[in-house]
This record gives sequence, C-alpha cells and structure tokens, in this order.
Amino acid sequence: MPLVRALRLARWFVSPFFGHERSYWRAVTACFLAASTFWLLNALNKTYTTRITYPLSWRYDEQRFIPVQPLPTEIAVNVTGRGWKLLRKHLLLDVKPAEVRLRRLPATRFIMGQSLRPALQTAMEGLQFNYVLADTLWIEFDRLVTRRLPLTLSPMADGSALPYAAIFTPESIAFRGPARTVNSLASPYPVHLPQAPAGSSEGAMIVPIGGPELVRAQVQEVRVRLQPRPLITVPLRVVPELRGFPEGQKFSLQPATVQVQVQCFPEDSARLDRSQVQVLLSYGQFHAPDSSLQPVLSQTPTLARGVRILTPSVRVSRR
Repeated sequence: MPLVRALRLARWFVSPFFGHERSYWRAVTACFLAASTFWLLNALNKTYTTRITYPLSWRYDEQRFIPVQPLPTEIAVNVTGRGWKLLRKHLLLDVKPAEVRLRRLPATRFIMGQSLRPALQTAMEGLQFNYVLADTLWIEFDRLVTRRLPLTLSPMADGSALPYAAIFTPESIAFRGPARTVNSLASPYPVHLPQAPAGSSEGAMIVPIGGPELVRAQVQEVRVRLQPRPLITVPLRVVPELRGFPEGQKFSLQPATVQVQVQCFPEDSARLDRSQVQVLLSYGQFHAPDSSLQPVLSQTPTLARGVRILTPSVRVSRR
C-alpha cells in the first residue's frame, strides 16, 4: 500500500509536465532562470563572515638574498563582507596582494601571523578583516653569492681517471645562488660526459653543465674537446706464483723475480695497489728443453691502464 500511494503522488506531481507544446517548456525554463537569478542576486547582496585565502606579495632585497624554500603565496584569514566582494576575492578578480616586507635577512626564519594584520587591512578593499587563521609562516633565506670555478672532467663511476684530457670553452663558469650551496661546489667543477667515446680526441662535443637546484650557471652548455692523456710507467719486481707444481719438492727460479711495467695516470699513481699485480708460472707448460717457463699475468690493478711483463722467461730447476 505505501508503494502504491507513493506512485500516485509521483504521477500527480509530474502529470502537468506532459502533453504540452515546446513553447510551454520555454516559459517554464525562463521562469526557473529568472527565479535563480533573483535568488543569486539577493544572496550576493547579503553580508557574510567566512574563511578565505588571501594572496601575499613578498618584498626583500633580491640582489643580496634568495629564498631557499618556496615562499608562501597565500594565507588563510577570516573576513566579513558582502557576497559580491567575497566572490571577487574568491575568483581573484582585481585583488591587491598583501605586501610583506622582510628586512632582517637571512636571520629571519618565521613571520608571526598577527604581524601581517596591517598589510592585510591595507590590501583588503571592501572587506572587513577579522583575524589570521595561521599562527606562523616559515621562511628560509640565504645570501646570494657568485663564484667562478674552473672546469674538469668528472671521473668514471669507479673513481678512476678518464683516458683523455679536455679543453673547455669557456674554461671557467660563474655560478650564482645560495651561499651555502655555491660555496660547497667542488673546485674544479666536474663536468659529466653523456658518453665517453674512445675516438673523440679529434672532435668536440657540447655538454650540459647541470648543477644543484637554485644555482644558476653563467652558461647552460660548454664546448668540450677531448685529447689523449699521457701515462706514467711504474716498474715493479714481482715474485711469481707456482701453479700445479708437485708438492713436497723445492724449486729454484732464475731470475727469482719477474720485471713488470704498470702504466697509469698521474693522479691514480698514489692509489695504485701494487700488491694486485700477480704473475703465474704453470707447471703444465714445463716442457721446454731448457726448463724455462713463460710468466703470465694472473691479476692486475683496477686503476692500471696497461701492464706488461718484461721478463720473457724464468728458468726453473729442482733443488
């Protein structure tokens, strides 16, 4: 029964809207639009107290200081005003931001919300400012400095030097940004090659500079010409390791040590692990009539650019 009664009530409500011409619906639509317009105009003429976000404009010496963190662009406030004014502020139509002036930089780390009251009252035209909803606005500034740095090629991923030198155009670049970041940049400043082709010594390439956030480089790209680098030679005397020799027997070697030459770059010489150079004498090759074996390299240093054995053979004899 309740369902039947509800269906009859719905049919009674919608029955006037059926069986009419198009002109009837036009009149109904016009009535609804007119009523909505009058209701909206009446609502916008009333006074409301509400919460809005108001834009902020920061004023400071941009030639000496730079914000390390993004500055707040707006602040939440409680205001009273007519609906028209509130709608204009909400749509940001002809809104004058509140100017906040900063003087004690970079020592100032926060701004109290109540200290913004004069700037907000001055900027708000047609609105009554009541109070600020935010207690504190956090800011962080640093001194703006410029530092010129020479350029160098960045080493390989394992820390070893690249097999070529570079001529940069320009030779040095000025970096401008926060003092803490700029002063922490390495000198010379490393330039990373996108790819280090072995046959690039005769040509040149354009390489992006990159850099930390908030730091602006004088140029975005530099011209790099690669050239082969000279190597230094480190002479070593290595005692060979006997591999596969019969146990319980003693052998004498002539000469007792093998002369080896290791080539590396000058900056890698201090970190070159000479103990990693290992020479092997294999008993499986012990078939020469003069009882001599050819020494073979079994291990070389990771920073070595070339290793060569100068001793052609070692004479092995039983004691």
